[in-house]
Amino acid sequence: MSYICSLWQTPSPLVQCRSLHVTLRTQKAKTGAEQIWLTRQQRDPYVKAAHAQHYRCRSAFKLLEIDKEHKILHPGNRVVDCGAAPGAWSQVLVDKVNSLGQGEEKCNPAESVGFVLGVDLLRIAPLEGAVFLSKCDLTDPATHRKIIDLLPSGQADVILSDMAPNASGIKELDHQRLVGMCLSLVDFSGTVLRPGGNFLCKIWDGGESSLIRDRLQQRFQIVKTVKPKASRTESAEIYLLAKSHKSNNAPN
Repeated sequence: MSYICSLWQTPSPLVQCRSLHVTLRTQKAKTGAEQIWLTRQQRDPYVKAAHAQHYRCRSAFKLLEIDKEHKILHPGNRVVDCGAAPGAWSQVLVDKVNSLGQGEEKCNPAESVGFVLGVDLLRIAPLEGAVFLSKCDLTDPATHRKIIDLLPSGQADVILSDMAPNASGIKELDHQRLVGMCLSLVDFSGTVLRPGGNFLCKIWDGGESSLIRDRLQQRFQIVKTVKPKASRTESAEIYLLAKSHKSNNAPN
């Protein structure tokens, strides 16, 4: 069954990923670039589906698709959602790992209860079933200590990252900055991710992407590049999926 099957038949209001909720935008575009953006949003089935299914952003469907194919999330998982604002991935996680302890109709109601921890430099609106660290820099060791303190047993089963730096307008510079953020997170995973755990991070593909792949291959049994259908075709965005963390020690 498609994740975007429940769509409105009339044009939907737009979903603003920078806002904390699905919002309406009815004003006319002031520039040609804005008009192109508005038109694309109005035609985007994932934008419509996010509104209809009450997700905070269309990015929820990227995680749903990746998990459907690669099975990285399970009830009882402790998950760190990096770059969590506005909270769409955390919405998916609350359901997938059963952090509310409610179970699912097709599963055992007594199934394991998971834990969702979202972290971002931006403020994240509260979400039942998730714990948020807002205004926290994921490259800062102080943030790492907060994460470890909040996680049950101080360890995560899954680390996810949809974070990105503020765009400078210089493609190569933005690519390098995101690579640096991801490398910092890969290093942190050596401390907090349990053996056998999974890791997923977004990157903008470019000349330094291999630095992240190489480091992941040192620390994980399986490393794949994935691009979900919900990622726009013209975007340089891809995801690196690493499965089966080798250990919490230094890489071989």
